[in-house]
Amino acid sequence: MELNVSTASQGGHAIVTATGELDLYTAPRLQTALAGLLREQLDRIVVDLSGVEFCDSTGMNVLLSAMKRLKERGGTLELAAPRPAVKRILQVTGLDTVFIVVDAVPVLDAG
Repeated sequence: MELNVSTASQGGHAIVTATGELDLYTAPRLQTALAGLLREQLDRIVVDLSGVEFCDSTGMNVLLSAMKRLKERGGTLELAAPRPAVKRILQVTGLDTVFIVVDAVPVLDAG
């Protein structure tokens, strides 16, 4: 399965929407998108996981790495709306206490 990644940013905030499976083969796509956003000096990145059906350790490591880099600059990375399978992985690994996990994807202000 593929992973599709799209981004939208506004005023220091960005939303990354991922759909599909996040694994060893598709994680570089998300990593590239996050790396691009990290270069933009954003304070907050929200990764919309509502369309991610599967995530392995490679995908989690991409998210952890981005969170660490953003945190070093005083920013935050949030995971939004993970599906039950992804939420379970976060809980089993204890990463649900490391990441900020929110139930809904925030809306970027239009103005």
